[in-house]
Amino acid sequence: MQVRASHILVRDRALADRIYAELRQGANFAELARRYSTCPSRSKGGDLGFFSSGQMVKEFEDAAFRLSPGSISRPVHTKFGWHIIKRTGTKND
Repeated sequence: MQVRASHILVRDRALADRIYAELRQGANFAELARRYSTCPSRSKGGDLGFFSSGQMVKEFEDAAFRLSPGSISRPVHTKFGWHIIKRTGTKND
């Protein structure tokens, strides 16, 4: 199985929590990714495309695969910083 996800990557937890709160109030994920994310994917609204198990760092991957399509994670910490992940699709290999 492959998952398609977008994310917003920031350096500190406080900012991640603030962005997550905005998303819970209905803010547009892609717009916030373009505004706040430090990842190059920001230019695509945070879209990372499809990926399989083993392609992302464990904490990110575990969270992305646990989400149901269309749902957004609470902030997830990895060695890269704090991610807010939105699962946008699923396909079987």
